[in-house]
Amino acid sequence: MVRPPRPSRYGRGASAGFTLVELMIVLTLIGLASAAVVLAWPDPRGALRDDAERFAARVRAAHDMAIIEGRSVSVWVSDGGYGFDKRAAGAWAPVSEKPMLVTRWGADVRPAIVTEASRDRVIFDSAGLGSTPMTVRLQRGNDVISVQIGIDGAVTING
Repeated sequence: MVRPPRPSRYGRGASAGFTLVELMIVLTLIGLASAAVVLAWPDPRGALRDDAERFAARVRAAHDMAIIEGRSVSVWVSDGGYGFDKRAAGAWAPVSEKPMLVTRWGADVRPAIVTEASRDRVIFDSAGLGSTPMTVRLQRGNDVISVQIGIDGAVTING
């Protein structure tokens, strides 16, 4: 004869469900896991440093392009973005290769060019020397990063 399970002293069988303590532990673990996910979630705008590094890498590529092709290549910077031109047949023509296309600054990035012009340009000659030094300050909220382009073609990021 099979005997039914004996009820516990609380009036229910052993397989009746979870205790309140078990449920609270599970909810605490779920809360901690979701907090970790939210804190690790990347900013959808990207980091300001990413914008600065992307700009600096493209300026370095323009510098190298001027030396390799043996012609002047320029980088221009404005409030809306930046782009690259190269000297061809006595005139400036936009660079048409994909990484060197005109690029808008990231979301909420406000550039401040140290010179007073609304659009400034550095020209790299065939030896890789820049026409003038330039500092571009990028700002998003309280974050500020400066990208400096030297006369010798060196590009540095500060901030």
